[in-house]
Amino acid sequence: MSSRELERVEVMGRVASGALKLVHAAETLELSYRQTKRLWRRYREKGREGLKHGHAGQASNRGKPKKLRRRVLQLIQKKYSGTEAERFGPTLAAEHLAEEDGIVVDHETLRRWMLAEGLWNRQRKHKKHHQRRERKAHFGELVQLDGSFHDWLEGRGPRGCLMNMVDDATGRTVTRLGKEETIWAAVGVLRTWMEQYGVPRALYTDWKNVYKRKATPAEQLRGQVPLTQFGRMCQKLGIKIIAASTPQAKGRVERVHGVHQDRLIKKLRRKGIASYQAANQYLEEKYLAEHNQRFARTAAEPEDYHRRKPPAWELRQIFRLETERAIGNDWVIRHHGRYLQLRPGQRYRGSNKSKALVCEGEDGSMAIYHQGEKIAFTELPQAPPQATPPRSVIVQVRVRRPAKKDHPWRQSYKSMQPALAAPTVRLRPYASP
Repeated sequence: MSSRELERVEVMGRVASGALKLVHAAETLELSYRQTKRLWRRYREKGREGLKHGHAGQASNRGKPKKLRRRVLQLIQKKYSGTEAERFGPTLAAEHLAEEDGIVVDHETLRRWMLAEGLWNRQRKHKKHHQRRERKAHFGELVQLDGSFHDWLEGRGPRGCLMNMVDDATGRTVTRLGKEETIWAAVGVLRTWMEQYGVPRALYTDWKNVYKRKATPAEQLRGQVPLTQFGRMCQKLGIKIIAASTPQAKGRVERVHGVHQDRLIKKLRRKGIASYQAANQYLEEKYLAEHNQRFARTAAEPEDYHRRKPPAWELRQIFRLETERAIGNDWVIRHHGRYLQLRPGQRYRGSNKSKALVCEGEDGSMAIYHQGEKIAFTELPQAPPQATPPRSVIVQVRVRRPAKKDHPWRQSYKSMQPALAAPTVRLRPYASP
């Protein structure tokens, strides 16, 4: 019996003993006098069982048929069950039951069924509590960027890194799957974000050499801010890079990693996807739209802080690797083991031993600039021959040797030792008479 029913039993007992009148019992139970009379009549006829709800212990009128329940649980055991890492949760299983099998069951109902059959448990891993930072108020004000290394294709293809961008204000997500967390992987997901929404104001990353690096001693002396290649690209776009010191600081993108590692892996498994290209196509065409529709929220403020995306020609000049190289005496630039010969007859300021800027695109294209002007060049198949110094002239000098065998020049040092050891006789100077 419920607490309300037990309270009515106690009040009706006091009425039966004469300690309380029926009028006062109605006031105590906060019921009308007519309803209290009905309760009193049932109490006199059946006792305390008469105050119990008539449907107690019976199946709900809104309950699902037992046949449907058995069918749903069989489908879950067959298609959506497995180890703790492979099995589907109640929410995800309910979505796929509706999408693939045409069975609509509320996720809370499915949760109760799975708990009763031992297909799900409430055990959760307790982690250290960290207070969450409040979201930014505007869309595009801060976007978190991070890569997640995981076996996304579950052995059907190579392991990879899912580059993930999550807006801090709305939770809107853009992802791309690749091999490593490299400069071009970060550029690829940033390009996708810019094509859909525009240029964000700031990126929240971690301390990796792709995004941020510490200043060298020379840069510290000059007061120069260190920049990576990706940081230089973002600086040209007007994007500020903020590096987080701990994973908890960018917890929003870390939590989204967990969502993708649960939902995306299982969806890729159902589709049989086994390559990066097919995975990215599925992400763009279906997965991201469904994910954002389900998990994204409205920003606190309606203003969009994204800036307009630059034109294509400007993006080509931004998204490239730029390296400063010295021009040799033979007008050859050495770059990553390659030898680039500048073509003669070009009108550009400067001379050999000056600096040139070597620019590389993602597709392998290369260009060289000197003081802002583009310079034509050809790549040498091998290192240019080095200039050899002139041969030294050997002059033969004839040495005159003495003819006598007892000449001191022909004697050895040992044979001359007795003579050297003899006392020296000093002669007095001759005195004239």
